[in-house]
This record gives sequence, structure tokens and C-alpha cells, in this order.
Amino acid sequence: MAQYDRLAYAPPTGARVVTDANPYPGLPAGVPPFHAPPDGFIRRALGAGWADFRAAPGFGILTGLAAIIAGWGLLGLTLWAGHTFWLILAVFGFPLVAPLCALGTYEVSRRLGMGQSAGVGDVMTRLREERGRQLPWLSMLMVVALLFWFFLGHMIFALFLGLKPMVNVTTSLDVFLSSDGLMMMALGTVVGGIFAFIFFAMCVLGLPLLLAREVDYMTAILTSFGHVQAHIVPMLTWAAVIVVLMFLAMLPGLLGLLIVLPWLGHASWHIYAQMAAGAR
Repeated sequence: MAQYDRLAYAPPTGARVVTDANPYPGLPAGVPPFHAPPDGFIRRALGAGWADFRAAPGFGILTGLAAIIAGWGLLGLTLWAGHTFWLILAVFGFPLVAPLCALGTYEVSRRLGMGQSAGVGDVMTRLREERGRQLPWLSMLMVVALLFWFFLGHMIFALFLGLKPMVNVTTSLDVFLSSDGLMMMALGTVVGGIFAFIFFAMCVLGLPLLLAREVDYMTAILTSFGHVQAHIVPMLTWAAVIVVLMFLAMLPGLLGLLIVLPWLGHASWHIYAQMAAGAR
């Protein structure tokens, strides 16, 4: 494993002592010093993520399968109900919570970096332990925000196309090409982009930080957001890579998620690890 990984995981002296501030002695307490994204950090993260996926594919494959099955279920439900417009919101909404779906792959990469076993059982045990920590709070915040995105997206749709005679997306494409339809898609894209940026800025470092260290979720969110703002160009470049790969993965009937979702999950951990390198 790369040198930056070993440095990122090294706990500070005395961090394994149980205290009121750090009730989880297996994790170092506090936020490590984050550094600017190094040159080539995306390429190295993708390479290290792919290596982790090949070394321990079990949990990643389960994650990808779960995402595919959930997507097929949503497709079937919306087709049955005749409200396929919700598919548009779901397609744009899924990348918002994809980091949460791939959370287990962060743990796989973390354990591999420490030379520990990274089997499915090991990861599931660790994730169950997270119930008493801060990750559930950030997870709940993400789910609530996703539901709000669905509500807001439906309101935008109703504002521009609520009175249009359309049955569903697949049989009413001409409605979307009307002036109201184009305005709806433009406004929806802007609002969706704002949501996507907020989610990304909160989670790109916030989720792995909560997994690796004992900090509260608001500190993790603010730390992640601040670092993204301070290094906006390289971090948005990573966000663009995620969007492109996720879009391509969803094209073949969502089947690409079987590989791309866990791969990006592992790579996301290495994005964090590179910028936390040297934290002791």
C-alpha cells in the first residue's frame, strides 16, 4: 500500500487511551491536518481504488448488486404507477447518496491500508459498531436532503409542466422540448447542481473522516466543506470524474454500477488518505 496510506492511518501518541472525549479507543480523536490535493491525486486514487477492489471484491460487489436491484425496483414501481417522471429525479438524486451507499468500501480500503482482514463479515461488524457513533447523524441528514430534493424537483415540474397533457417521460418527450419543458430542465439542472455541490462538499472528506477518527458530524461536515472551498478546482475535477463515471455506469441498465460504484468508493477513501497524509 502506498506510503500516504500508512501515514494517514497512524494514530497520534496516546490516542488509544479511553477518555470521555474519545470513547472509542481504537480510533484517533480529532481532525487531522489536511493538505492541498497533490498533483495527480485523482489518478493515484483511481489506481489504488482499483487495486483495493481486486484485493477484496466481496463487499464492493454486494454494494453494486444492491444498487442495481434498488434501481430496477424503482424503475418497476414507477412504470407500474405510470409516474416515470420520478425516474429523472432518481437518476439525478442517486449520485447524491452514492457515497453513503459505498461507505463499506471505505472501510475495506481502510482495513487493507492497515494490513487487516477486509472480508464481508469484518466490514459488516464494523459498520454495525457505527450505530453508536456520528455516522448515522450524517446519513440521516443526507436522506432528509434527498427527500427534499425529490419534493423540490416535483414542485419545479408542477410549476412548468403541471398542466401539460403528458402520460410519462417515454411517451411525452415533445413536452420536454417545449419552451416550458426547456425552462423546467434548465432550472432543475441549476437546483440539482447546487444540491450536488453541497452533498459533495459535505461528504467527500466528511464521511471517511467520521469513519476513521472520533469527531462529531458537524465538525466533519464543516471540515470537508472548508477544504473543498479552499481547493475548489481540483476537488470539482474529482466531482466531475465521479459524475461522468456514474453516468456511464447507469447507461447499460445500471449494470455498470456493479464495478463503478465500489471502484469509486475505494478511490474516494484514497482521495481522503492522500490529503490527510502525515497526520499522526
